Amino acid sequence: MAARSYDAVLCDIDGVLRHWPSTDDLERAHGIPAGSLAATAFAPSRLCPAITGKVTDEQWRSGVAGDLAELCGSVDRAQAAVAAWSRLLPRVDHEVVSLLARAREVATVALVSNATTRLEWDLARQGLDEVADTVVNTARIGVAKPDPRVYLIAAERAGVPVHRCLFVDDTAGNVTAAREAGMAAVHYRQAEDLRGALAPLHGTAGDSRRGVSG
Repeated sequence: MAARSYDAVLCDIDGVLRHWPSTDDLERAHGIPAGSLAATAFAPSRLCPAITGKVTDEQWRSGVAGDLAELCGSVDRAQAAVAAWSRLLPRVDHEVVSLLARAREVATVALVSNATTRLEWDLARQGLDEVADTVVNTARIGVAKPDPRVYLIAAERAGVPVHRCLFVDDTAGNVTAAREAGMAAVHYRQAEDLRGALAPLHGTAGDSRRGVSG
């Protein structure tokens, strides 16, 4: 496939731009079985309402604490664990930040995330609210990836036709859905994947074909 350029870069957040730390120590400190926080918080029945705006972030976390209380036998312990979990800071990948900043010189950059109503605050507290031209938070639009409507809304927010968008995500299913919506897409595993995909924006061939499909 010949090198191509894009008018917008639509980038996932978690697993690409930032990476959350392990909760092993936190769970151990609060007497909660290892893996319970993630299993509880990200269970589809608990998570889906939060990332589609049916409940607020606060309601989601309260529900997680309630579920954990039954599991660990203590309401106080569960609430303390969720409070500590809520204070965790993810590691920001500054190489990705730099790549997006350079892309933004010649294209529109949008962050597209399955997230709760806390996302905007979360980005601001780490100075990530200026990384992109726009943020598409699924909790604000009522649908979550891989729903095809997310991609159409993101393209519209970027002001770019779908076929002129490059979508970047670390979840293969979301990448497949973007391609089915008519976008070029790259399955992100490391910063070099993004660097190669963005190379056509700057007139460099590089390894721009790796992992990218239109």
